[in-house]
Amino acid sequence: MTGTIDGMFIREQDGEYTTPRHSLLQMKRHLCRAPARWINCGVALLAIILSCPAGQAGESTSDVAQASALAERIAALAPDVSRNEAARLASRAYATANELRHEYRVVGPPLFHNFLVNTGIRKRGLCFQYAEDLLARLDELKLSTLELHWGEARAGTLREHNCVVVTARGGPFRSGIILDCWRHSGHLYWAPLATDDYPWIEDRAYAQLTRTRRQVSAAGGRAAGPPLRASGG
Repeated sequence: MTGTIDGMFIREQDGEYTTPRHSLLQMKRHLCRAPARWINCGVALLAIILSCPAGQAGESTSDVAQASALAERIAALAPDVSRNEAARLASRAYATANELRHEYRVVGPPLFHNFLVNTGIRKRGLCFQYAEDLLARLDELKLSTLELHWGEARAGTLREHNCVVVTARGGPFRSGIILDCWRHSGHLYWAPLATDDYPWIEDRAYAQLTRTRRQVSAAGGRAAGPPLRASGG
């Protein structure tokens, strides 16, 4: 077997290994210098990424079509669900996801943006922050045939995730549809809760807490401090 890989790599020739261009000592020195080069490249890449402007908020043609599909699924949750409410909720959910992506100045995949938030480079964009802001804007609709819940998975761990769940009024939590703005970096993801990969449970206490904090803040009072939430999602 004959190889022609050059640089720092070893090639195989007639069953024996040889080192083109570099001695083993040179290879070792090259590898020792590599981490510093990777760090420098990483810093440069980060600077380039952060210098990119956030995308413009606004619904795309695709969002309109997907919002229509979501509205149909929501309306099918129960016979007494208002189709008008389902359509308004779906449209607001997609619009909110786009607005939050712009407001948070989302960069890269979700876990990378989490890193930016946890290091102070970005202010918001963790999963529970998406869920809080989405819940607030959906609550403004004053729904009467639909109900909004707080869903959480793996609470208290680095893999914790949070979302909003919509059900028919009085319907069981497990029958609902998840609304997740974090999973696809500010692009709304939705699916029937029962078929999703996350082990969702309802957290009524946290839903009440976030609503109370919002009401206190809107009334000019001092809201409670930041919630104790894991930063995995």
